[in-house]
Amino acid sequence: MAATTDFYVQNEGSIFLLHPLTNTARAWVSENIPDDAQYFGRAVVVEHRYIAAIVDGAQADGLTVE
Repeated sequence: MAATTDFYVQNEGSIFLLHPLTNTARAWVSENIPDDAQYFGRAVVVEHRYIAAIVDGAQADGLTVE
């Protein structure tokens, strides 16, 4: 993982875990992910059908995702 990576996406089969790794990523989550989202630790739990759109949105806003 690069030192400047904002998010790490972990594939867990039927769900993905979106790990915000930087303050910028955490701010992006608070602005772009619904308040009622599920969390596993600090990671946002994302259904497989939504992860591509979330990653695309983060990258469009200039964040890096691995």
